[in-house]
Amino acid sequence: MTVRPWRARPGSEELQALVDELAEKLGRSVAVDDPLVRLVCTSRHFGDEDPVRIGTLLQGRADNAAVRHVLAQGVARWSRPGFVEGRDDLGLLPRYVVPLRERGHLLGLLMVVVPDKELAAWETEAVARAAEAMSAQMYVEQLGADTRKADERTLVLELVDAHVATRTAARRRATELGLLGEADHVLVTSVQLSRGTEPVRQAETALWAALEGLRQTRTAQGLVAIYQERAILLQLRERPPGPDEVAAQCARVLDELHTFLDPSAAPMIGVGGRYEGLHDAWTSYEQSLVAARAARRLPSLHGVGDWDLLGELAVLLQLPEHALNTSLVPKPLRTLGEAHGGDRLRDTLRCFLEHAGSIPRTADALRLHRTSLYYRLRQIQEITGLDLDDGSHRLTLQLGLRIEELLTATNRG
Repeated sequence: MTVRPWRARPGSEELQALVDELAEKLGRSVAVDDPLVRLVCTSRHFGDEDPVRIGTLLQGRADNAAVRHVLAQGVARWSRPGFVEGRDDLGLLPRYVVPLRERGHLLGLLMVVVPDKELAAWETEAVARAAEAMSAQMYVEQLGADTRKADERTLVLELVDAHVATRTAARRRATELGLLGEADHVLVTSVQLSRGTEPVRQAETALWAALEGLRQTRTAQGLVAIYQERAILLQLRERPPGPDEVAAQCARVLDELHTFLDPSAAPMIGVGGRYEGLHDAWTSYEQSLVAARAARRLPSLHGVGDWDLLGELAVLLQLPEHALNTSLVPKPLRTLGEAHGGDRLRDTLRCFLEHAGSIPRTADALRLHRTSLYYRLRQIQEITGLDLDDGSHRLTLQLGLRIEELLTATNRG
């Protein structure tokens, strides 16, 4: 098996020739975009260019607002041509859009700028004939790209496999093929989408678009595996990334996915631990799945879970989904919640534990006189029957509070 890192590339000479021929015949600006409205091929201008088209030529794609506007028309699900409405505030003229499909798969979007939204019959016929030829050409090119993606996916999945022999063979193959350098640190990030309204193929395309720019950066070299609504990004780095770098990378991915996909996709990202050497990629991967689960359960994480920041949640979230329920809340904590003033006492207990049992710091945080704090703590001990000076008792209460946090956040979500 030969694996080469897959990268988006401009359209072939054959596809460009078809675009130019149609544009000259119509006397109109013509472009072919991929399913995410990223430029593949374009013709010369015919005096009908708008700010969006000019910006696309400079940047390779329209700005996010224009992309969202076009995708919001449902073009990814169109089975026949139609007009995308213009938007003066975006600098977008109306476009006649033909979904380029082959064997049911959306390969791209043929766009013709039509300011007055009127095409003669001969023009629509010319566009239809050209679209058929473009679809056939793009399908041939897509087959090769899909093969390379599949090979890369196989390699990544083997590098994070639970079996030692599989991982060892994959590392040897990756080294022989020169796909991964000699960087010392590995980081695995998982991206998960909900099964929303988008077609599976569109979701996969969006994941590639969001991650491909992170496969070869100034500080990292990586590989990507995409399978339906999930993705794995495996990166090798010369140094472990800092929290700000990881946060920026995740924010970039989420921004792209929010641009390309319907809100129902609800992307979640899990970042695994940072390790030395590719041999621990599987550990970082397993941890990234736990972190993604945290992101889905805790809205406060805003769609990104980082293993290194989860604390005791990293342990709790490895429990089976069916087991993570109210039965895990310790009885003393449930008793506290049912008592008179239980919410106030629970908040006091949480603050006390978060400040490592420090009376001065807890009193300051709660803006409470120490005498009042001591009174509340005695109440908590009487109700729960636990000793707050006992480390094991404090641990029981701390874990119970964290379980309640997980359950409450999930119910709110």
